[in-house]
Amino acid sequence: PAETVSESYDLEYGKDTIEIHKDAVEAGKRVLVIDDLLATGGTVAATCSLLKRIGANVMVSAFVIELADLNGKNKIPQNVEVFSLLKV
Repeated sequence: PAETVSESYDLEYGKDTIEIHKDAVEAGKRVLVIDDLLATGGTVAATCSLLKRIGANVMVSAFVIELADLNGKNKIPQNVEVFSLLKV
């Protein structure tokens, strides 16, 4: 594989790490992050941070389900729009 950059983050039940190729997104490109579930926000916050580190501009984060009571939306950078199909 190509050279990667990684970001570790806390989960509700432990820690995890995500990685991306350094050249996966050209610097300055606008990005949409899509995930199935927004719970505590750790995964999407780490994803936004990782993409910023390689030069991308995260514009929107979109989710199928948002567990609103867990306030995961608060971990997403304020300049990133949040869209959820279903809030429970």
